[in-house]
Amino acid sequence: MKPNRQAKILELIAAKDIETQEQLLNELDSCGFPATQATISRDIKELRLIKELGPNGTYRYSAAAKQREHSSSAKLNSIFKQCVIACDHAQNIVVIKTMPGLASAACSAIDAMGSDDVVGTLAGDDTAFLLLRDTASATSLCTDIRRQITG
Repeated sequence: MKPNRQAKILELIAAKDIETQEQLLNELDSCGFPATQATISRDIKELRLIKELGPNGTYRYSAAAKQREHSSSAKLNSIFKQCVIACDHAQNIVVIKTMPGLASAACSAIDAMGSDDVVGTLAGDDTAFLLLRDTASATSLCTDIRRQITG
């Protein structure tokens, strides 16, 4: 029920100018998704909805997926440029060398990307180990990281 309701919320805010939680509740109810204000509030948080200024001058709910993606990318770029020294891989294992004390920041940035290819990260003081699903993913990630630290 929850995934269907949240999909309907995204559909509604894309199609209509929804300004309030009450308006969203009414729209959901008319579509056969009765819910409470507390449920809608949690859905808004989980979906990372924001209020943005609409073309008619009022604030409305909007999905913030692009903003989050951009934010993670900017964070990764900034951290890598400041702390990563080198990156290499052996099959599906990636090793990142950082400035002393910054391996955990590099791992945190990679974890925040939410990539399905990254199985896990482990940070020491100046070395981070990443386990990827396959060799191709490791090669691709290393290439991206090298581009980040040299560009």
